[in-house]
Amino acid sequence: MLLLGNFLYVIVLALNAIAVLSEDRFLARINLSTSTYDPAFGAGDSQSAKAKVINGIASVRLVTRIPLIAVNTLIVIYLLILG
Repeated sequence: MLLLGNFLYVIVLALNAIAVLSEDRFLARINLSTSTYDPAFGAGDSQSAKAKVINGIASVRLVTRIPLIAVNTLIVIYLLILG
């Protein structure tokens, strides 16, 4: 059970790290911003690794923001009560 709890912490921390990445400050510098990637017709290869990383980061940021608030709150309360 201890291994499963630590694995859950690692997953939540990784999702937090992806969710708080700043597009203007960090992602634009390394050319992974959604504003620099235009998936319009003929604009680029949508099957490239870079396009998949950009889409993955954008998807994680969109889908997990609200659930991460609840999960982080539950983890903090759990750690405060049970240490």
